[in-house]
Amino acid sequence: MIAFFSELRYKEVIDIHSGLRLGYVCDAEYDDKEGRLLSLITPGRAKLFGLMGREDDYVLPWSCIARIGRDIVLVDSKEQLGRRHRKKQGLW
Repeated sequence: MIAFFSELRYKEVIDIHSGLRLGYVCDAEYDDKEGRLLSLITPGRAKLFGLMGREDDYVLPWSCIARIGRDIVLVDSKEQLGRRHRKKQGLW
């Protein structure tokens, strides 16, 4: 049982259908009215070693999460995973 979100941040996310490594959990969407997690978010892949920014983030709905283990999160996505546009940050 996971007690803290900080424990979830160090787990790698893998899609069980394609075997694609989606990265590590970086954020989560939380519904404070119902008191439950809506989705987990992993950052997109780095472009040109991170110099050209990143691709859009993966948004993984809670219904797609198949299993949470000690060091891994397995995602059961039968269709295309949702993506969210990453906001660009200025240099200063």
